[in-house]
Amino acid sequence: MLIPDTLTYAETHEWIRQEDDGTLTVGITDFGQDQLGPLVYVQTPAVGSVLRRGADAGVVESNKTASDVHAPVAGEVVAVNDALANTPEAINGAPYEQWIFRLRPTEAFDESQFLDAAAYTRMIG
Repeated sequence: MLIPDTLTYAETHEWIRQEDDGTLTVGITDFGQDQLGPLVYVQTPAVGSVLRRGADAGVVESNKTASDVHAPVAGEVVAVNDALANTPEAINGAPYEQWIFRLRPTEAFDESQFLDAAAYTRMIG
């Protein structure tokens, strides 16, 4: 199971990457996509949406279940990965390349409130 040490992780199986421009890129982890199975649908938030920390920001769905994708901090959605509408299964093949949305935080992103790669690895066992 791939868990890059350059990312930050949420207990709800999102990965978070801080970008140079201050935005946060969010996707689902390799473990998260593996638990869902082959994805058949991805719902992204609308660009311009303002989200609260922990709010549902989208949905990833497989034939067996669906899972919410959460906002790691409060902020405004500035971009979404539109390609996932036609190829949701791309997340299964490259979960750390296929991001779901980008958020411009309106509050500080405190990495200490999330997991590093080692802690995430311990959490998933």
